[in-house]
Amino acid sequence: MLSAQPAYSLARATFKRAQRGLFGGKHIQFGNNNPFSKKKTRRNWLPNVQSKKLYSEALQRFFDLKVTTSVLRTIDKKGGLDKYLLETKDKNLASAKALDLKNLVLKQQQRTTTTTAAEL
Repeated sequence: MLSAQPAYSLARATFKRAQRGLFGGKHIQFGNNNPFSKKKTRRNWLPNVQSKKLYSEALQRFFDLKVTTSVLRTIDKKGGLDKYLLETKDKNLASAKALDLKNLVLKQQQRTTTTTAAEL
């Protein structure tokens, strides 16, 4: 039976901090410290998160976002924040803030295409 929840919420559960930025599917990883004495202790590894101002060409403004370094490399590879948001599936974005930005970019693109079509 199909769920009434959005598709991105059916993906692997994200931790709360990932909802406030672009984490690209990165999660907290758990494991053990294994020193020379072989006395193992639990620890965790957090994603490498940076606060950056990223420019949206469609919206013509900067956004303060928390992004992982892997997402920064992907944004460079795709050719900008707008292309990254548009070419990435919703379930892979997996954050409410990213989906809101994607919807803003889509609406702005639709406005510009309708105005250019009306001018022709």
